[in-house]
Amino acid sequence: MTTPPTSSPLSGPRFAPPRTVLIRPFTLDDYDAVYDLWRRSEGVGLGESDSRDAIAMYLERNPGMSAVAEETQGGGDEAIVGAVLCGHDGRRGTLHHVAVAASHRRRGIARALVDWSITRLAEAGIPKCNIFLWRDNADGAGFWAREGWAWREDLVVMQRMVGGGDRGNLEC
Repeated sequence: MTTPPTSSPLSGPRFAPPRTVLIRPFTLDDYDAVYDLWRRSEGVGLGESDSRDAIAMYLERNPGMSAVAEETQGGGDEAIVGAVLCGHDGRRGTLHHVAVAASHRRRGIARALVDWSITRLAEAGIPKCNIFLWRDNADGAGFWAREGWAWREDLVVMQRMVGGGDRGNLEC
């Protein structure tokens, strides 16, 4: 009786379909997958402003500014592996929740997402862009510093609830 080899060049998948990551506009149809990505991403704080309705309002107010990174693999399989929210107030742009799946980091996806949004801000005539970063997010701080973003030590962020909410509850 012959024992089959424990490994062989023919064992396992013989061909890996090509994978492509496409940067495209973030639509509300992407919300569930993006929210799940944010939830799994360290350094992303979620709150009431991240509900489906709030994100729908943000995307409508800032059309085409936000983006997702969608990985496609033959056969129509698609997965969201990165996302950024981007908007502006007519003077300054802001990036929120830049996130890339842990399995896809260090491949230039975050840079491509940021470039997408910065390009749209420039096209809209917005001269500067800001980000908010948790103080203890060392990985995020490293990314932004490598990308040429400067610390503003002269500014402090202050916040207040505006809809009759508890003024003391400002976690996100």
